[in-house]
Amino acid sequence: MLKIYVDAATKGNPGISGAGVQLIGEQLYQQLNYPLPELTNHQAEFAALILGLEEAITQEINQQNTMVYTDSKIVAQTIDKDYTGNSLFLPYLVRIRELYSFFPLLVIQWIPEKQNKGADNLARQGLQKALKLAKKNNPP
Repeated sequence: MLKIYVDAATKGNPGISGAGVQLIGEQLYQQLNYPLPELTNHQAEFAALILGLEEAITQEINQQNTMVYTDSKIVAQTIDKDYTGNSLFLPYLVRIRELYSFFPLLVIQWIPEKQNKGADNLARQGLQKALKLAKKNNPP
């Protein structure tokens, strides 16, 4: 079974963001972080989930039962209900639906923040990368 832990960090809301992803499986332990553009904190959480799923597909480790853990109740509930009334979240939900088809079984599970520290630390690293990129691209 593949386990994917995802989280996001945002400076401001909306603001520059970062994502963290942990991929854990048999003989697998990867920690990844990504800079993200300016997003709301919820959009960044959805983006982190998509990055985690896409990474599993890219690495061809998606042909197994997969559990995804997020500390975002909005993300977990939106996917569980397969519905959002928020137009900002709809493109993310559509993309997640597309990615579901690449997994034999994919379950998204909400967990408390304290159980998601690894992905949280990675998301903060991604945020730092994004802030450095923004500073580099927009000097004072």
